[in-house]
Amino acid sequence: MKEKQVQILDFEKPIYKIQDKIEELKKTSIDTNINYSEEIKKLEEQTKVYKKELYQNLEPYQKLQIARHPQRPNFMDYVHFMCEDFIELHGDRHGHDDKAICGGLAKINSKNVMLIGTMKGKSTKENLEYNFGMPQPEGYRKALRLFEHAERFNLPIITLIDTMGAYPGMKAEETGQGEAIAVNLKEMAKLAVPIIATVTGEGCSGGALGLAVANKVMILEHAYYTVISPEGCASILWKDASMAKVATDALKITGEDLLKYGIVDEIVKEPVGGAHYSACEMANNLKEALLKSLDEFKGMTGEELRNQRYEKFRHLGVFLQ
Repeated sequence: MKEKQVQILDFEKPIYKIQDKIEELKKTSIDTNINYSEEIKKLEEQTKVYKKELYQNLEPYQKLQIARHPQRPNFMDYVHFMCEDFIELHGDRHGHDDKAICGGLAKINSKNVMLIGTMKGKSTKENLEYNFGMPQPEGYRKALRLFEHAERFNLPIITLIDTMGAYPGMKAEETGQGEAIAVNLKEMAKLAVPIIATVTGEGCSGGALGLAVANKVMILEHAYYTVISPEGCASILWKDASMAKVATDALKITGEDLLKYGIVDEIVKEPVGGAHYSACEMANNLKEALLKSLDEFKGMTGEELRNQRYEKFRHLGVFLQ
């Protein structure tokens, strides 16, 4: 029996072939009254070993597929599983409420925080409602309003990022997309409260960075964080989006590479198979990591937090002479 009715990715199909064989043997055993328990046990062990090896040795492009899985937990799933209380705050106070960014006052393990993140849907209808998780300028201005609110009341800020990038349409450009993101980068750098950012799925371009100027940046095990999507990179370098797999390898977008280069500070473990196999387990892992991270900055002054954040980003990158 399959663990959960989820969309199966191409590289996962061998696992389900074995599981189908197990189901077939169980059915045959009932129909014929022949004991296949030994064969079933061997196949179950084989499946367990194969799954462990597969997900521990994923190629970057396979991780990319998991990060984009349509059933991956979204912002409101994490709110449901992590928070005792959540009061959503709407609007940028200039006339618009961008649903691609959600945020509000939350309580996690009795700790009061400001929780903000990008929001994706799990169906076509929901994705249209949330603009496929691609914020418009009003969304970044909403986030900025909540950042400032958090600082006013001395609340730590937690951001959850899962976006293929800021919305690239004409309307967004006309209403100041680049300026809205740039202001967020500047103002986040100056905030006097702890900021913990986590890339939970996709973390693309300035659309992700507009929520990620943080004292600590974490990433889920199979998420990715990059200056440009692999498809966008392939289109520019090779004029061919089908070269995305090659671009994925070259961009070094997975947690292991990002940790090695100091782009992220911690990798949060996912359930075997990916976060979409158990949103509850994933949320518990993330909650534990967030609470531990908040404790790291407990007692630091606003000036110390700003300096730590500045030094962190100032030392990113390698310069060759």
